[in-house]
Amino acid sequence: MIPLQSDLRSALQIAATFSYLNPVPLGTTRDSRISLRRATPEAPAALPSWRVRAFSNVSNEDTVQNKITAKPSICTADELHYVSVSNSDWRLALWRYTPSPKAPPRNHPLLLLSGVGTNAIGFDLSPGSSFARYMSSQGFDTWILEFRGAGLSTQGVESRAIEQSVSSMSKQIEASAKGATNGVFPAEQQSTINHSALADPDISAMKGDKTEMVTVWDESQLVTKLTETFMRLSERLSGFLNEGQSRIMYAKLFDQISKLLEDSQLSERFNEIRGKLSGLLESRQNSAITSQIRDLSQRLVNIMDEGQKSVSPQLFDLQERLSATIEDFHKQLDLIVKYDWDFDHYLEEDVPVAMEYIRAQCKPKDGRLLAVGHSMGGILLYGMLSRYGFEGRDSRLAAVVTLASSLDYTSSKSSLKLLIPLADPAQALNVPVVPLGALLAAAHPLSSRPPYVLSWLIPLISAEGMMHPKLLEKLVLNNFCTIPAKLLLQLTTAFREGGLRDRSGTFFYKDHLHKSNVPVLAIAGDQDLICPPEAVYETVKKIPEHLVTYKVFGEPGGPHYAHYDLVGGLMAVDQVYPGIIEFLSRHDAM
Repeated sequence: MIPLQSDLRSALQIAATFSYLNPVPLGTTRDSRISLRRATPEAPAALPSWRVRAFSNVSNEDTVQNKITAKPSICTADELHYVSVSNSDWRLALWRYTPSPKAPPRNHPLLLLSGVGTNAIGFDLSPGSSFARYMSSQGFDTWILEFRGAGLSTQGVESRAIEQSVSSMSKQIEASAKGATNGVFPAEQQSTINHSALADPDISAMKGDKTEMVTVWDESQLVTKLTETFMRLSERLSGFLNEGQSRIMYAKLFDQISKLLEDSQLSERFNEIRGKLSGLLESRQNSAITSQIRDLSQRLVNIMDEGQKSVSPQLFDLQERLSATIEDFHKQLDLIVKYDWDFDHYLEEDVPVAMEYIRAQCKPKDGRLLAVGHSMGGILLYGMLSRYGFEGRDSRLAAVVTLASSLDYTSSKSSLKLLIPLADPAQALNVPVVPLGALLAAAHPLSSRPPYVLSWLIPLISAEGMMHPKLLEKLVLNNFCTIPAKLLLQLTTAFREGGLRDRSGTFFYKDHLHKSNVPVLAIAGDQDLICPPEAVYETVKKIPEHLVTYKVFGEPGGPHYAHYDLVGGLMAVDQVYPGIIEFLSRHDAM
């Protein structure tokens, strides 16, 4: 376990230097010409009145206002749809697999939800290993939701530019996967690797022979940079960070600047200015403090100037290092603002708007959907059943299947307990995102080739012999995305007494599962190190017995099932899928 913890620390350190594998395109405007559509009559009044704006590569005059003319190559579904979340500039991708005309007709569409930091590819690795394709071959109109920040979902992209944006993202994902196999990352990623000053304060921006350096100060530029940074901390981040978190960020920046002066006699004067700036920033009286912050920024630059000119030994390259520190700090703030979502955003916004859109497209007579969730996808389904049961609302789910999911991991030896350090808000701010895709892509050669230094990674994904090596490589290189620390921070509550709770920390999802009336099939894998059977059962036992079916796949002599084998393992088609079809078919009847 010690080497594993050491590797995790290294991964978190790497995470502070990479920003993300699949950059989310940003825009400054939203297309005001997109028409709005209310929920269809089939949707119950009790559900949130989400406003859906839809995009599709399939023409349907009743429900689609805009369409893209062609799917990107990475999307192997029959159709690619987009739905926008109200009060957000996110457009969520929905991969659709139309039912086979040879299969028996079904009454309900099927929604698939994937795990944390993953996209749709895990459900559709290849024609012969595709959970989604298998479900559609059995007659289910099958949809995979890609949550915000995952896969082909986009942010801030106008409707007329969405096709170009999606095509660009598709190419980038493919380039990232190809480059990772050769140890080469795309230019977009390489440009983000140099933000390690905050993660490792010992890294210096100094280059070349210090005795030959001549620094020309641009005081006005530095003063402006510092003033903008401090004002941004006071104003822009007030909606993203609470008072305690803001204080941590102030201290982080001041510590970095202080380190530049730690060997000089100027530290005492700096600390005086630091105290005054901290007081102003914490007051958050934005209109009144701008001039004071600028004056203090000027004094700070004057100290740097004095150090550059008169302190012995001279503080060589001080301006460059200060500028680099400010720039790195801005990048970290950008990540905090950009990746500002958690589990409850998925639960309260992404999943409901996708369900409404699918209902509008498929028009089930009773307005219900079937749903299958893997890992976090199953946790979201449990969360919906709990929340809707507590509120006395109808979830509009006909039946649910969870694969390797639990609301409470306290009784298990899950390897995810190694993420508990991220429950420290200071650590979450220090590493605002974890680029899981980039980390796994970088680690894959070390786990699959001699000397196998990271060989422990493979069993977390698939048991020995349960996944074709090429498909395993595709899964590792293409399926994973970047995870906000804010999301991980909430998910780590599943390892505390009482299990997963909402962002306020007051609602325990496990406590209200017994109020649901939706049938559940809960499936576990015998060698799942991420969500072991005992963790799955910890949630199952909270569901009324007449509503839940619990199955563990894997035999003492083999085959064995790890975390992804339930979805894409070689034996899943013959051993796992038929039981799911039987369960869904039974509850598909009207």
